[in-house]
Formats: sequence, C-alpha cells, structure tokens
Amino acid sequence: MNKKPFDQAVSLACDALAGLRENPAGPLPRASHASLERLVNAKAAPIAAAPTSTGSKAERLEALRAEIGDCCKCPHLVKSRSNLVFGVGDPEARLMFVGEAPGADEDLMGEPFVGKAGQLLTKIIEAMGFQRSEVYIANVLKCRPDMPPGESGNRKPRAEEMATCLPFLIRQIEIIEPQCLVALGATAMEGLLGEPVVMRDVRGRWHSFKGIPLMATYHPAYLLRNQSLTEKRKVWEDMLLVLERLGEPISARQRGFFLPK
Repeated sequence: MNKKPFDQAVSLACDALAGLRENPAGPLPRASHASLERLVNAKAAPIAAAPTSTGSKAERLEALRAEIGDCCKCPHLVKSRSNLVFGVGDPEARLMFVGEAPGADEDLMGEPFVGKAGQLLTKIIEAMGFQRSEVYIANVLKCRPDMPPGESGNRKPRAEEMATCLPFLIRQIEIIEPQCLVALGATAMEGLLGEPVVMRDVRGRWHSFKGIPLMATYHPAYLLRNQSLTEKRKVWEDMLLVLERLGEPISARQRGFFLPK
C-alpha cells in the first residue's frame, strides 16, 4: 500500500476513533470500533519493534522519533495534546533523567522539563557539575495527560497509558546506553518498574532497570511545594550517590550542600 494514503487513512481513523470514544452514538456504527482499533494498532505496532541499530546514537534517536511520528496509540491523549514530547539532551549522555509525563509548558514547547520544575531540575544538574545539554531528559509518557473539561493542572498518568508508552522510552534508553538512570518521582519509578512505589521506601538506594543502575529521587515539583532544607538534602544525597557511581569528583562544597550551618 502506498505510504502516504495509508498515513492519511490512519490519521482519519485516529480522529474517528477519538470521536467514537467521546460519543459512542456518533455517526460511525459501533461495529466500526474494533476495525478502527485494529487499523490504529497496525500502524503503531511496528514502532516498538522496528530496528534502529545502524548509524550514530543521534541518528538512531532521530530515526526513532520519526518512527513514532504523530503516535495515536492513546486517542484521548492525541485529541488533547499540542505536541508529542520526545526527549532532549546529549545522545552520548552518561546520565539520563526520567520523569512521568509532560506538563502544560512542556506540551506547548515540545520539550521535557521546561516549566518551573524543569528550571529547578536544571539547577540540580548544574550543581552536580553538568550542563543540561550534557545529560538526557525524557518522560515515561510522551503526551500530556488530558484533564477533565473545566479542570486545570496536571493529572497522574494512568498505568495503562505508561505501559503503552514505555516501549518508546526503553528504546531511547537502549540507544543512549546511560551509565545511570534517575527516576524523578514515584510515578516515574512506577512507570519503569510496573508497580506502585512509595518514594521514601525506594530513594537513597540503587535499583536496576534492564541492567542499568537506577536511582529514584523526589520530583523537582515536590521540592517546589516543600522547600525545607531536610527535603532538599534528601534529593542532594541521592545525587551524590549518582555522582559517586559515575566516578565524578565531588568537592567539599558539594558534599555540604543543604546541610545545617
């Protein structure tokens, strides 16, 4: 089948499926629902399996981004999003940060962690001795979770949404091959591990994700809500463990950050 007409057909199918889910009694008969599901899934299925083993890491990431395209595996998210938020940073990064999902600012700009929480994350990265451009930043979910009509803010991604999107993140990790992963918040950790977690129980010690050392720490948004030195120090202690694992030099000044004077 010619690719362009097929893409157009899939686009129409995604729109129709989103409308059908919003209004099951709409113009399409309900018998079409399963057919539309199969068409959408047929388009999306090769994404997680398509090889990206040739070329530089930057080229392979670009190929993955092209394969994902305007993913419509979750039609309700397609309907509400402004941009798919793929990831940003150095394809050769030794350190990769993983959040849960884009927020409003990220959805508009198409880049992860650019709002207030993202600005704080950048400060943490710089305090570690890196530039933001030297690490890689992505989310488990590539689309902003939709909000109920009339409501603002951000909602937690659903488990099934993260499970659907996780193969994309896995391929990013496989391409980048970071030496360390940092999960920002309990939801990101849940998305990676596939089970609910309590942050106080999982932070401060090493876990593993597909053989890569994984550290969980509080989301920067948590620190914006709770700015006590005690909580800031917990996050910083986690980052010191990451620096040690990476073999990075740690100054006396860095070791003393957020300790009582």
